[in-house]
Amino acid sequence: MGFLPSKPTRPVAQPPTTKQVGDVAEEAALRYLQGQGLRLLQRNYRTPGRGGGEIDLIMHAPDGTTVFVEVRKRASLNHGGAAASVGGVKQRHIIFAARHYLMRLRELPPCRFDVVVLEPDGVQWLQAAFDAS
Repeated sequence: MGFLPSKPTRPVAQPPTTKQVGDVAEEAALRYLQGQGLRLLQRNYRTPGRGGGEIDLIMHAPDGTTVFVEVRKRASLNHGGAAASVGGVKQRHIIFAARHYLMRLRELPPCRFDVVVLEPDGVQWLQAAFDAS
């Protein structure tokens, strides 16, 4: 009984992780916002400790406004799309992180909370999507 040569096996491509998908979405949102004249101040700002918040992008608008940006990507428009996933709890975490970020500054700049949505039909930039009240 002889040996049959085995076929070379190709590694099976693993689907991207949620983090990898998020990183690609953040990079696309960053490029989009920079194309609109905003300048990056900080990326993935996190508050220390547990239970804090995270801000995907902190940008500086040409008018001097500090813009806290949440980036969302969805593969489909089902369930309200990506914008619908920025609910009250998520907003509170972002606001908490924004307050923490602003404590480091001597003077408080004008601020707003934007959401950049990446969906199959393109990019949506929702300026002043929610407020801190």
